[in-house]
Amino acid sequence: MILRARGLSKRFGAFTAVQDIDLDVAQGSIHALVGPNGAGKTTCFNLLSRFLPASAGTIKFGEHDITRSSPTEVARLGLVRSFQISATFAHMSLLENVRVGLQRPAGLAWQFWTSPQRLRVLDERAMHYLEMVGLADRAGDLAVNLPYGHKRALELATTLALEPTLMLLDEPTQGLGHEDVERVTELIARVAQGRTVLMVEHNMSVISRICDRVTVMQRGAKLAEGSYAEVAANPEVMTAYMGEAIEDSVA
Repeated sequence: MILRARGLSKRFGAFTAVQDIDLDVAQGSIHALVGPNGAGKTTCFNLLSRFLPASAGTIKFGEHDITRSSPTEVARLGLVRSFQISATFAHMSLLENVRVGLQRPAGLAWQFWTSPQRLRVLDERAMHYLEMVGLADRAGDLAVNLPYGHKRALELATTLALEPTLMLLDEPTQGLGHEDVERVTELIARVAQGRTVLMVEHNMSVISRICDRVTVMQRGAKLAEGSYAEVAANPEVMTAYMGEAIEDSVA
């Protein structure tokens, strides 16, 4: 297992947002974290990526105990996350956006205003990641001019530039039309080869197509876990909140 959480909990005063979660993410897998609004998925993500301190429990990433590590420290170890809201530099080109991600592995992370001449040594690798997500032909375009689905693809490219061992993707298809959902789903499956992905996702069709394992949350606790077929057939899951939506996607 590349990621292990044991007894992970988060309390905000008297309110418990995440309660006693055990989670195992297998290396090389695509693992989904699902549940209705308010289930605690994003809070759990914030705990795993260390954007929130845990009230209780432990987190191990590989051989490293990251329970009290900073987000920067876990990113350096190879655990990198995306966010629900688009996080590109709007008035930089696609190539420049990916190049920013490449600066840390290249030892230029704290030299944001480095001359263009020095940064051009990263262009070939930046183009490689843009090619991976199908955006190489728009490398010189400003990110602000991209359609929303293409911005999601650019975010994947910048995430890959950080050379992650484990990618945490937060609602990667949220707000996308059907065609863009298909595009981003295929991209995730493609870039996941040789990597591990843990994703919060609401689209059951996406999960059924690409995820190896699914963890279902409800009211901050783990309700069920297994393959998509096992979770879809679980009476507790069906009764709790998924109903016809999950039945229809299995059919």
